[in-house]
Amino acid sequence: MKSAVPYLQVAAAMLIVGSFVIVNKIIIRTFPVFLASELRLLTGAIIMTLLLLVREGRFPTLTKRDWVVLFFQSFIGVFLFSFFMLYGLTYTTALESGIITSMTPVMVGLISLLFFRERLRWNQTAGIVCAVLGALAINIFGGMFNASWSLHTLWGNLLVLLAVAGEGVFLTFGKLVSKQVSPIAIATMTSLLGSAFFLPFAAYNAASFDFAAVSTTDWLLVLYTGVVITVIATILLNQGMAKISAGSSAAFTALMPLSTIVMSALFLHESFYWYHFLGIAFVFAGIAFATLPSSRTKRRAPVAAQTKGS
Repeated sequence: MKSAVPYLQVAAAMLIVGSFVIVNKIIIRTFPVFLASELRLLTGAIIMTLLLLVREGRFPTLTKRDWVVLFFQSFIGVFLFSFFMLYGLTYTTALESGIITSMTPVMVGLISLLFFRERLRWNQTAGIVCAVLGALAINIFGGMFNASWSLHTLWGNLLVLLAVAGEGVFLTFGKLVSKQVSPIAIATMTSLLGSAFFLPFAAYNAASFDFAAVSTTDWLLVLYTGVVITVIATILLNQGMAKISAGSSAAFTALMPLSTIVMSALFLHESFYWYHFLGIAFVFAGIAFATLPSSRTKRRAPVAAQTKGS
């Protein structure tokens, strides 16, 4: 049962992160993009800092290499991810954003191969292939049934695709930080750095923003993004990713767009078609492959022991 915990942590984190698109699609109707991101990250950073000090009593001791990794992880995987995703959502739908983020498993697998030189076992490869087939099913059939695209929609989709690249960096580069730095310390530092990146732009937004006009519901949604998405999901993600290979985690990342698609239909009343069910079937097949016990894959894949993981 213990061996399943990291997979459950990553799965739960991806489902929570999937709500990021839906909630922020609603939030940006009221808040400017930079201000919305700053409020989310600042809330998360404050909570993370308190949790870190309670659990470890101090901030982590970081090497120069750790600082460099965390800087790029925060800038690309937090700042640019939020910037591209939220601006993309102003031009495209949550459903189409979910379709595009289906490419996250491919991005994670590609980054794992290029930067970690991770040799994938046969079951991990099969898991990624199934996830890709799920993404293709959604994209191909989605294009057939949703052909009313415009230049604005295409621009929004491109921005979301750039956000996917940032997500891939965030999911994989945490492995480059020293093993002595705990998952909660990594999450705290990325939240603090991400908040610092957004601060000057958010201050500019705040100078002309009418805070009194914000409804209680909108404030609760902002609080949700700060506490549940930024804190809880990030902790679960870091803890899970630290114990499984990046190849296995690639299939799990597909849960994020799938949860986005389902919630866009339920809460935003966007159309949900049969091909979405086909995509879900492929993705869950990918998860089944990727999480096969290593003892069952060694006979077919002698290089399994060489797969990089922690």
